[in-house]
Amino acid sequence: MEEEQDRFKIKDLPTIERPYEKLEEFGAEVLSNAELLAIIIRSGNKNETSVALAQRLLKQDQSNKGLSFLYDLSLEQLRAIKGIGKVKAIQIKAIMELSKRIASSFSIGNRVIVKSPEDVCRLLMEDVRHLGKEVFKVVFLNTKNHVIKTVDISIGSLSASIVHPREVFSEAVKTGCAAVILVHNHPSGDPEPSSDDVETTKRLADAGSILGIKVLDHIIIGDGRFVSLKEKGII
Repeated sequence: MEEEQDRFKIKDLPTIERPYEKLEEFGAEVLSNAELLAIIIRSGNKNETSVALAQRLLKQDQSNKGLSFLYDLSLEQLRAIKGIGKVKAIQIKAIMELSKRIASSFSIGNRVIVKSPEDVCRLLMEDVRHLGKEVFKVVFLNTKNHVIKTVDISIGSLSASIVHPREVFSEAVKTGCAAVILVHNHPSGDPEPSSDDVETTKRLADAGSILGIKVLDHIIIGDGRFVSLKEKGII
């Protein structure tokens, strides 16, 4: 019934304002965020079209993050928004997760070669930039800087007691890697390193040197930004 009401209202709009027809005629790239989201949630209600509902949902962003604020909303928070029921909330969460996996698959699906901090960020940015906790990852590389695999070492506040050389390098030895790159996120969005970040980096670099496994860099990822401790001269 809701879909019938929504189609009736959208049918009365000019073609240029109908997201389905607009995408079909001009391509997805010309649609606004609200129009794309309207296609995802499919239907509005008796009081508003799917486009109007999508526009109202996007206005819930209080942090000026743009579309990325949707990553932060739980199913319960989405369902609490008038017009977003269980099904629409699930559809939105599913598409947000799919977008992260698509972003990662461009790199992970091929044999990735890391030549710069930017390469690492392309690999991991979308996985960690929206997380609410700090996650410490290690990228294991072979002698040609091909990525062998990426492993989560710890979740929580970064400190020397949580990120221990034992966890980092026992996995490195089992993998048979030649070098590693350390990566973690700052949920605040600000990637500037703390004193703990610097201390932990130096401690792990020293441990790697003893084992003959080079720590090439430690990259801190914020919201769309990153800092390389190698470029800062800390490693």
